[in-house]
Amino acid sequence: MSLPGLIGIVSAGLALAMAGGWKLQRARGNGGWADVVWTFATGAAGVAYALVPTVHWRPGPRAWLVALLVAGWSVRLGLHLLRRTLAAVREDARYAALRRDWGESFQGRMFVFLEVQAVASAVLTLAMAAAARNPAPFPTWSDAAGALLLLTAVAGEGVADAELAAFRADPAKRGGVCDVGLWAWSRHPNYFFEWLGWLAYALIALGPAGAWGFGWVAMIGPVIMFVLLRFVSGVPPTEAAMAMSRGATFARYQDRVSPFFPLPPRPAFQREAA
Repeated sequence: MSLPGLIGIVSAGLALAMAGGWKLQRARGNGGWADVVWTFATGAAGVAYALVPTVHWRPGPRAWLVALLVAGWSVRLGLHLLRRTLAAVREDARYAALRRDWGESFQGRMFVFLEVQAVASAVLTLAMAAAARNPAPFPTWSDAAGALLLLTAVAGEGVADAELAAFRADPAKRGGVCDVGLWAWSRHPNYFFEWLGWLAYALIALGPAGAWGFGWVAMIGPVIMFVLLRFVSGVPPTEAAMAMSRGATFARYQDRVSPFFPLPPRPAFQREAA
């Protein structure tokens, strides 16, 4: 099989997976199921790129490293989203807002929306393919650095998710805004660490010198994920929902805490003076 042939099969598989995600969320009445399907499908696509042999290429140690990193990321995040969706009393605020805004056309527009996500995943997973197929001798310092970066990203996102879950489980904090731990430094540490993980594939793909041309394809991962998370499907709809439900409390939180990159929070007296 050629690499273009594998890309075509993986892309078609992602489109079918998100069609299944659409049917699942429709049957369950919760758009959050689409996130679960996307995460597992993207992980499966990345593993396929790392381990399926193609013409003149067979998976070596670097490919197995990338496959393990992709699988670890996908399983951790996918299981977290699955548990959250199964336990949800109400639909995720982002999808609830779409359901409200789109009205009777919600399901039709949702299908298109999820297929666009399949296209995005097809492009993003090329970063995983580039990392796995870097022909440079293994190992290099960039392999170790990329693996460490991805493990840090997965651990950081796990800590952020746990901190938010603990905050929401505390009856005394009901109606408040989580501003403890990582959430005191970034309003969306989970999104930040998700983005950080995609930098790892670029680091492995480019290697120490960046001499392999196809390796630069991996830069699409962090670039696209930053745009999506910071400006499209991550921060904006989440903050719109928080502003609606938390009002002035969330506005004060916005004033003193960085929206994406973790930074020291501004002191309260500076916020009030601003």
